[in-house]
Amino acid sequence: QVQLVESGGGLVQPGGSLRLSCAASGNIFSINRMGWYRQAPGKERELVAAITSSGSTNYADSVKGRFTISRDNAKNTVYLQMNSLKPEDTALYYCNADIRSYSDRGWYGRAYWGQGTQVTVSS
Repeated sequence: QVQLVESGGGLVQPGGSLRLSCAASGNIFSINRMGWYRQAPGKERELVAAITSSGSTNYADSVKGRFTISRDNAKNTVYLQMNSLKPEDTALYYCNADIRSYSDRGWYGRAYWGQGTQVTVSS
C-alpha cells in the first residue's frame, strides 16, 4: 500500500508565501511524475505544477513565476513553494504521484492522490 501525506497549507494574506510538502511512503520501487493539483469550490480540479524524476517541470500559466515545484527523490517528497499568493489561489491542493511497485503478483504502476491540504489567501 502507498500513502501520500500533504502538509503546509493554511491561511495567508495576499502577497504572502506558503510551502507545501507531500511525502510518499509504503510499497514504492520508483516514482516517476509528481504533481500538485488544486480545486476551488464550484470548479474542476486543475494541474498547478508537475515534475518528473529527472527534474523536468511544467506549470499552469496562472502560477508561472510565482510557484516553484521541486522534489527530493531520496525522501520521496515533492514540494510546492508558493510566493506572491493571490485570493484566486485559494483552493484545496492535492498531491499526485505516479508510483511503480512490486508485489507477489508482479510489477504494477498507478497514480496515487493525497488527501488534500487547504490554502486560503485572504486579508
